[in-house]
Formats: sequence, C-alpha cells, structure tokens
Amino acid sequence: MREPTPRRSPRGRTEHSPLPDFCRLPALFALLVVGALTVTMMWLARDDPRDWSAYSVGMLFVTLLGMVVAVTLCMLRPWLQRLPGHLPYVGVWLLILLLVLVASAVAHWFDGALQMHLVRSSLPVFVRDNVLIAALLGAAMLRYFYVLAQWQARLAAVTRAQVEALQARIRPHFLFNSMNTVAALIRVDPDAAERTVEDLSELFRAALGQHDTDDGTLGEELALVERYLAIEQLRLGARLRLRRDLHDLPADFPLPRLLLQPLVENAVRHGVQPLREGGEVILRGQRDGGGVRIEIINPLPATPPAAGNGHGLHSVRQRVAYRYGPLAKVQAGAQGDRFVVLLQLPGGSA
Repeated sequence: MREPTPRRSPRGRTEHSPLPDFCRLPALFALLVVGALTVTMMWLARDDPRDWSAYSVGMLFVTLLGMVVAVTLCMLRPWLQRLPGHLPYVGVWLLILLLVLVASAVAHWFDGALQMHLVRSSLPVFVRDNVLIAALLGAAMLRYFYVLAQWQARLAAVTRAQVEALQARIRPHFLFNSMNTVAALIRVDPDAAERTVEDLSELFRAALGQHDTDDGTLGEELALVERYLAIEQLRLGARLRLRRDLHDLPADFPLPRLLLQPLVENAVRHGVQPLREGGEVILRGQRDGGGVRIEIINPLPATPPAAGNGHGLHSVRQRVAYRYGPLAKVQAGAQGDRFVVLLQLPGGSA
C-alpha cells in the first residue's frame, strides 16, 4: 500500500502529503478491515450465545460507518492539509470521533424505533463505548499512517540524494577518453569530432540535471544512450558491437532520468572494454501490457574487474521501486557467458 499519495510541487519535485489519500482504495480498505476485525473480536469475546443477526447488523453498521468516514475525510482532506504541524492528524481524529458519535446515536435510535433490541445498553453508554473504541483505533491507524508517511519521505530524500549524486558523477576516465577521441578526430574527421562534442554536451547536460522535472521519457533516455554509444563506438571501434532489438516501445513512457544510461555504460565498461577482442552489447525492449520490458546484455569476462558488473544496480533498484512500486522488477545476473540486466516497469503511477 503506497500511502500517502505523493503530489507535485510547482517546480516539479515530489512532495509527500501529511495525510493519506482517503479517496483511494488502500485507505478505505484499511478502515473497513480494522472495523470488521473489531466487530468480530467483540462478537467472539461475548460469553452469552452468539447472535448471528447481531453480528451481521454490526458488520453492516461498521461497513457503512467506514465508508461515511472515508468519504468525509476524502472531501475535507484539502482543507485539513492546510493545518500546520500535526494538526491535520488531530483534525482527522476529531472528525472520526464526531462521525462515530453521530452514527452511534442514530443507530441506537433506529434500534429502538424498529424494536430490534440488538443494542442492550443505554444511549449514553452505547455512544460512550463506541467513541472510546473509535478513539483508540483511530489513534493507532493515524499513527501507522504517520509513520508510513515519514518512511516514504525519508525514502524520497534518499532517492533524490542518489539521483543528485548520480547526476553529479562524471567519470574522469570517460571524459578523458572522450576528449582524446575528439582531439584525434579534429584533423582527420572534423564532422565526427563536432558530433562527438555535441553528444558529450548532451551527456553533460543530463548528468548535471538541467531539467525542470524529475522524470523524463523513455524516448529521451534512449536518445541519451545512443549519444553515449556513439562516443564509445568512436573510441572502441570494431571492438564494440551493438545490437538493438527494440519493438514498439512507447517513447512517452515516464522514466527517471539517467536510469538506463549508467546501465549501458556499465555494460560497455565491464563487459566489452576488458576483452581484447571486444564484444556485443544487446539492447532489447518491448511493451509489456501497459508497461515496458527492457534488457541490457553484455559479454561476461572470465575475470571480471574488482568493481564488478553490478555497480550502481542497488541505486537503480531503489529508484525503480520508489517510482513504480512493488510491481516493478529489476533483475541482474550472469546467464551463461553473458551478464543480463532486466527491467520490468509497469505503466501508470506508482
């Protein structure tokens, strides 16, 4: 369950709401489950013979009450969020108590008017008990939502820090090699040197994070990958062989910036560069329902460098998990004489 729902600030950064989104199914489901469990436990704890009709009416009452609470909090959430500090949670807690108080009084009146005799206690006692139960359960649930919001805020901060560190990291050896390539091409092939400088500038622009939003698109990331590969192709020549197997990929699919390019760079650096004869890097991609499936494959040297081929994969996993949720998948490992990185990214927001 991913609550509370993140929202966008005017500058495009993701901010976490202090309250869960009661308009969405996870919050409603939590309210209904807690209410149902409470009714069941109270019914099982009774010493007298259990009355199934009373249990059914109690479940109906709690279900309707949970839906009323969820709808009310959904409608009032924009106003509650404007309160400072922890007051939004206090406001939600007080609203829950007020709704339970009113609903209990109405239910007691209906029980007497219809002469169902399901409520044996007096009106003050019935309302008092229900409000106390709601106060305890409401405080526990709101505490859970608060802790969850704090955890997600910390996760967002860590993710942003990782992205900023990744964007700020320009590998000196890559810059050095690229500039040497440009210097060598200036006299023999000025056009190629100019294209290399343009490709390098685009890589720098992406790495320095000169963008207004956190997300880019799959089309933009693939274009960045192509610019990187063009530079490496000039440097490695025939040692770097490329195969692209990309079918019907949605160019506008939202993708965190610099997600694929570091993986492709690792494939070249750790898979092709150590081999005297070079090797082949394979890029595969296709639609996968509403999402995409992408594979990056490179040869696996017999003696991989100490840094390993999984450099940066932990950061990629965290960024993917934060952006796309538990349905996303990042797998990496050796398959025979090749190293394969697989990304399965679902469509829509996490």
